[in-house]
Amino acid sequence: WQCCLDIVFRCCSSETSVCFQSLLFKSELSEGLQGVQLRMRDNGARFLAVMSILSDELNYLVYRYLQESGFHHSAFTFAMESNVSSSNINGSQVPPGALVGAVQRGLQYVQAEIGISEDGSSIEDMKPVSLIHSVSPDFVASQLTNRAAAAMPGVLTGGVAHQTLATGGDEPRIEPVGMTLGQGMKADMLMKEEVPNGPHAHPIVDSMDIEVPSLAASSATQPVPQPSLPPQPTPNNKSVILRGHEAEVFICAWNPFSDILASGSGDSTARLWDVRGDDFQVRILPHVTTDTNIQSKDVTTLEWNNDGSLLATGFYDGQARIWSQDGVLLRSLIQHQGPIFAVKWNRKGNYVVTGGVDKTAIVWEAQTGEVKQQFAFHQAPTLDVDWQSNTCFASCSTDRDIHVCKLGLDKPVKTFKGHSNEVNTVKWDPSGSLLASCSDDTTVKIWSLKQDMCIHSLQSHEKEIYTIKWSPTGPGTANPHAPLLLASASFDATVRVWDVDRGVCLHVLSSHQEAVYAIAFSPDGQLLASGSFDSTLRLWGLKDGQLLHTYNTGVDPGVGAATGVFEVCWNHDGSKVAGSCSDNTVRVLDVRKGLWYQTV
Repeated sequence: WQCCLDIVFRCCSSETSVCFQSLLFKSELSEGLQGVQLRMRDNGARFLAVMSILSDELNYLVYRYLQESGFHHSAFTFAMESNVSSSNINGSQVPPGALVGAVQRGLQYVQAEIGISEDGSSIEDMKPVSLIHSVSPDFVASQLTNRAAAAMPGVLTGGVAHQTLATGGDEPRIEPVGMTLGQGMKADMLMKEEVPNGPHAHPIVDSMDIEVPSLAASSATQPVPQPSLPPQPTPNNKSVILRGHEAEVFICAWNPFSDILASGSGDSTARLWDVRGDDFQVRILPHVTTDTNIQSKDVTTLEWNNDGSLLATGFYDGQARIWSQDGVLLRSLIQHQGPIFAVKWNRKGNYVVTGGVDKTAIVWEAQTGEVKQQFAFHQAPTLDVDWQSNTCFASCSTDRDIHVCKLGLDKPVKTFKGHSNEVNTVKWDPSGSLLASCSDDTTVKIWSLKQDMCIHSLQSHEKEIYTIKWSPTGPGTANPHAPLLLASASFDATVRVWDVDRGVCLHVLSSHQEAVYAIAFSPDGQLLASGSFDSTLRLWGLKDGQLLHTYNTGVDPGVGAATGVFEVCWNHDGSKVAGSCSDNTVRVLDVRKGLWYQTV
């Protein structure tokens, strides 16, 4: 095969040029730089194949890759700079790992190009081609040259022969290709069983079919109900599957007084799952009106107030929303200039604080939805916020600083410095006297308002620390005689449990094989749940740090990728654990009965 280079086009939505090189085809840019036309000839007969690669599609796949790989802050920044939010791509049709899958297929094509002779025979003892080699013109050209020389003894392997491959000779003899990127995604989706989704949940219990009615939220923009799925076999005959979300489920939280579970997804909805008794019901909380043509936006965060009467959600469009327990939208909180990363209620329930990519934290009047005060102290996106009291809260940022802010003051009460990389999470202990923070610098730090420097810098993790949680124990809790503990979850695949008073690590929980994104203490403080991208949710005993149970979330058969767990949480009495997952599901484990409830 003889080849030509340079399939080049410019990203339409930015000033950055993206260069695609092909050793197979001679190419021309289509009008308007919107795609690439590939012309091929087979024995004089010309074929025209159009491969449409739009910048919006490419940017979206890069955004999804960053998000799925755990680079959430980079993903948000990239999405803002590349205008992904303004595209009309339906993310629910794009499976996890789409970009990597496309690259893998391209790598296989290069491998076939240099590893298969023109007579169809394969070259023996050929070494695998790395990704870097596959995009190197010199490497591929040299492989083709060596193969041509081996096929025609006496022809020089360098100089003239190489030049002939690069510029002359017959064009390659190949089959025409005419699939666009959008068609490719659709073709991938056809590999999975096409299943209608919608607000109707349809569980399976002991291979029996149960109809779960959908209770529509009070909204004129409620999605049209879709038919429920037929029964499907489940790994455990005691499992229940509720169907609803159409994209990854990033967050979940139990109502503090009842078995109503809230979940937030990339399908632009939050959902309220009522799992009390056997009559499961679901309410849909839509975050995008039907006439905006905006799809695949993330419900990034949510939290119930202390009495469970109200739910606050944060959304990618920069709006926070307050909903009733029944899923009725009560107020929209509009002030942020970009995605919201955190939303928290104070203990009294009269204020909500939010933090977002616009570098600010905003305190809102819960009853009116009006801005009480906006705090613009950070120099970069605000990643997390947490109340210390009813009027004082802490915020952290990618700028590495932590600010303690108080209503009515125009300057921070205290600014903590010490982390050498972005600070991902801040959490006050149950008494409000100690503040814990975790960072990409692999440390957990403990702070007190009584001093400027940290009390402890807990250094044991080997990679970034994604989140931290305090135990519901010690003074001021329902378990005052149990010791106060702090747990941290890291991308090094471990969870560590700390004795904060002494600043020492009590347990290293190391059974996970991939990054750990979520941890949660049981209400009595005796158990810890953890969720990872190794397809497991695990339960640990804190008395000795032993692994008690492992629940495998499985592999998504449509993409062949592991099902990651983004969040875990316990219900009010410690009888159930929920986990929100990357395969569009929420899993609920009944700890006492050993049953799984799975929502899809």
